[in-house]
Amino acid sequence: MAVLLSCAEAAMADPAGRVTGIGGVFVKSKDPKVLANWYRDVLGLEVAAWGGAALPYDAPGHPPKISWMAFPEQSDHMAPSPRDFMINFAVDDMDAMLMRLHAKDVPILARDDDNAFGRFIWLQDPDGTKIELWQPK
Repeated sequence: MAVLLSCAEAAMADPAGRVTGIGGVFVKSKDPKVLANWYRDVLGLEVAAWGGAALPYDAPGHPPKISWMAFPEQSDHMAPSPRDFMINFAVDDMDAMLMRLHAKDVPILARDDDNAFGRFIWLQDPDGTKIELWQPK
């Protein structure tokens, strides 16, 4: 005899101790204040007095999931960044973001307007970290 569990019962039946999402992205910087100001001025993050930004999951148009993925060590996916990671930010209006970046003289490394997942552009922050901006379909 099959037993069907409700979502709440199934969640309670699963063992505790699981990852539920990304709680933050933390980076080292030679000049954290300059880097925070760049993220505020160029990307529009609301940098708080404590030096970081809290990005809500429930912003209109924000995708319902966050991705995690490991690339092979020899991958050039993060190039030209010297870092071993890349940050992807979801955006609500790629055209407006492109205008903002152009006004700030931020070079665009590449762009993809025809991706199955949406529109993408790539740039680097002042510390060389590769940034991927994504407007979901």
